[in-house]
Amino acid sequence: MSATTAPAPTASTAAPTSKRNILLVFAGLMVTMLLASLDQTIFSTALPTIVGQLHGVDLMLWVTTAYILASTIVLPVYGKLGDLIGRKGLFIIAISLFMLGSIIGGLAPDMGQLIAGRAIQGLGGGGLMILSQAIIADVVPARERGKYMGIMGGVFALSSVAGPLLGGWFTEGPGWRWGFWMNIPLGILAILSAVMFLHLPKGQQGKPRIDFAGMILLALASTGLLLTTTWGGNTYDWDSPTIIGLIVGTVIAAIAFIMVERRASEPIMPPFLFKQRNFVFTTIAGLIIGIAMFGALAYLPTYMQMVTGANATQAGLLMIPLMAGLLITSIGSGQLVSRTGHYKFLPIVGTIITAGALLLLSTMTAGMPVWIICAYLAIMGIGLGMCMQILILIVQNTFPLRVVGTATASNNYFRQIGASLGTAIVGSLFTAKLTTLLAERMPAGGTGTAGGNNSLTPDLVRALPASVRDIIIGSYNDALTPVFLLMVPLVLAATVLLFFVKEKPLATTLDRGEVLSESLEVDGASRVSLATGAIALEEIRAAGSADPDAELAQLTDDESEAAKASGPRH
Repeated sequence: MSATTAPAPTASTAAPTSKRNILLVFAGLMVTMLLASLDQTIFSTALPTIVGQLHGVDLMLWVTTAYILASTIVLPVYGKLGDLIGRKGLFIIAISLFMLGSIIGGLAPDMGQLIAGRAIQGLGGGGLMILSQAIIADVVPARERGKYMGIMGGVFALSSVAGPLLGGWFTEGPGWRWGFWMNIPLGILAILSAVMFLHLPKGQQGKPRIDFAGMILLALASTGLLLTTTWGGNTYDWDSPTIIGLIVGTVIAAIAFIMVERRASEPIMPPFLFKQRNFVFTTIAGLIIGIAMFGALAYLPTYMQMVTGANATQAGLLMIPLMAGLLITSIGSGQLVSRTGHYKFLPIVGTIITAGALLLLSTMTAGMPVWIICAYLAIMGIGLGMCMQILILIVQNTFPLRVVGTATASNNYFRQIGASLGTAIVGSLFTAKLTTLLAERMPAGGTGTAGGNNSLTPDLVRALPASVRDIIIGSYNDALTPVFLLMVPLVLAATVLLFFVKEKPLATTLDRGEVLSESLEVDGASRVSLATGAIALEEIRAAGSADPDAELAQLTDDESEAAKASGPRH
């Protein structure tokens, strides 16, 4: 195939943004990151009390899963729309949705409205997470971005413990509903910060071409996948018509989504992303890390309360070692990357440490000293802190700023799918095993309390006779710890994949050259221009190629090699 190519226009370099403006923007982003990340964990310690009061133990996992599912579905939408129309307006809309969901959840009289509020929160929370990461890419070059991304990871670490701690404090103090009400003043502060300090590059001029079909199909596939993992083997048998129907529907929606994305003018998850091995390997690794992290975090606070006898506040405090490990290594890793420019070894070492921590957690027993459990959590935090933000930085460094929101969102989407799968799978296995063990071990009279096994709360368990309490404690331990062992080989598989990541030089400037959505930046520096990419793509299609995206990617690789041969970019 031959293609006529015009000389690519020189990519414009953005005017330097003052340190003061960057710090003001960054402070506002930290508030919104804190909002979104807190609500992934804030109800973990309050969960036993909430479901006991609202009589919904069987719906327990949906309080967390509804939020994660909703935020997962909208991640690519926010990422693509941010690239097309700009991020500031979307950012304010996301904060507003988050606040609306908080109001609905705070007023919930039953589990149905509570779950609805959490879902609406997720619709906003997904935007807060992805837009914060993309906005940093708009104002800070990749070489300097590591330290900012590290602090973002630190905020996530802080919220991973502050969430359960606040949830426990609210539960024992003013009430768990304050986990919703606290978002209102913080949301107002975040909106004011965005209005006053957030000045970003404009999106495309003219009416954007939005991939509505892709959005709908992606939402259907994501929902079907989560419902399958949540209900399969628990609410419904794996061979039941419901589960089989969900599996078939999910596969059909996924295939249709791929076909639509190949033909869409502005796909929300462009096929060219998957031509880059760094994107593919880091995305799969991120998905696996999401499964491990959220599968553990969602139910460890409940384990602490039901097995160790900690109250809700104490359960939150016992998660501090995990936060400390994650906080230290996340910030330290970011600083190290910014100073040295090297990053590949960090997620490799991090996944190995995470796998070791999961192996240790699988050995927990009901009588194990609490300080040993805390040590295991600290090890897990150290491993996670070396992985999370570095993987996002690798993705952002692989593509130009013109599509950095789309690339970041797509990577985060699969990580959130991992979080959804982790929460759902661990929750399903844990709940099913717990129900079975309680039914097998409990005396004929059961707990002797109203609601039976479906309304157990930590306070109620502590008040039961020792013989019955020991059965419940043993059942909780024996239901959860084997799940950690199952995740060890999965995390080690992520380690193997990360060995194949190619360490590319981190960009030191903010180049905003216009690029076609099908173009690629393959070396962290060179680009294919809009005009060149458009001409090449049209010629490839006119030639009747079976895979125009693949041929354009090859053309881009060839031009990139020529660019590298002429000298590096400074």
